[in-house]
Amino acid sequence: MKFQPLHDRILVRRVSSEEKTKGGIIIPDTAKEKPQEGEVIAAGPGARNEQGQLVELDVKVGDRVLFGKWSGTEIKIDGEDLLILKEADVLGVIEAVGIEEKAA
Repeated sequence: MKFQPLHDRILVRRVSSEEKTKGGIIIPDTAKEKPQEGEVIAAGPGARNEQGQLVELDVKVGDRVLFGKWSGTEIKIDGEDLLILKEADVLGVIEAVGIEEKAA
């Protein structure tokens, strides 16, 4: 199934969290909290401002984002658990730090 969010909504796939603590203890699924980090897999065209002009989203497909614990609506598409969020629910975009930037 193909899904296209409307307006300023985005479709996010949660990124799985660590299954072990720093001390090496394995955390069972029932004790894990749902991750608050995900990858944008689809995005709407944007919202309209008061003048009726289309304002594009700040996030794009492929961005890794951080969102609130209780944000969005959980849905299941093709057996996969996904999350629909409004762009306002996104707290920020996580940028991958390249090897060159770490060395500097």
